[in-house]
Order: sequence, then structure tokens, then C-alpha cells
Amino acid sequence: MEPNRSRARSAMALAALLSLAGTTHFTRPKYYDAIVPRALPGTPRQWTYASGVAELAVAAAVATPRTRRLGALAAAALFIAVFPANVKMALDFRDKSPKARALAYGRLPLQIPLVAWAWKVAKAAP
Repeated sequence: MEPNRSRARSAMALAALLSLAGTTHFTRPKYYDAIVPRALPGTPRQWTYASGVAELAVAAAVATPRTRRLGALAAAALFIAVFPANVKMALDFRDKSPKARALAYGRLPLQIPLVAWAWKVAKAAP
């Protein structure tokens, strides 16, 4: 596969992931409300919707070649910014089933390849 085509595919896959995640903030908000750190001001639902909007906006920026670099950098920042919610989820799931704990704990190291992926898309952007 041509390098440019491969880079575009990677960017579009990242945009698709962000779009899917952003959409679920509106279709399944209770799931996200539960992992919003309580130290944040406002209600969990406000943060759920705000982060969903952010993910959708970042997805659009990544999908658009002209804004891809900035969008991918924003994606990396977003993946870092949501890490506290993943930590809260892991802590809250300590007493859940082994499968639920594995899911919650697995989200923590997953942020590293997500940030690396976004960074790679940013570096490859025109």
C-alpha cells in the first residue's frame, strides 16, 4: 500500500474511533457519568456531553486533511485528559467481577498506544 494511502487510512480510522466514542457519550451517557471524577465542577452529565462534543469535533478535525495535524494533536491531548476518568473507573471497579476489572484496568495502559497513534497521525499530516 502507498505510504500516503496508509497514512490517510490511519487518520480515518482514528477519526472513526473518536466519532464512535463521541457518539456513545450521547447514546449511553450514564456509563460516562459514572466515571467522571467528582472533583470536577458541574454535573457529571455536563462533562459527559462536553467530552462527547470534544471527541466529535476532534474526529472531524482529524478526518479533514487541512486540519488533520491540529486534530491529531488535539486527539493526543484528549486521550491524556480523559486518563483521570479511566483511573476513577479502575478504582470503582475493584470490587466488580474479574471480567469487569480486566476491562477497567485494561483501559489504563490503552491510553499509551492511543496517544502514540494520534502523535503518529499528526507527524504524518500534510
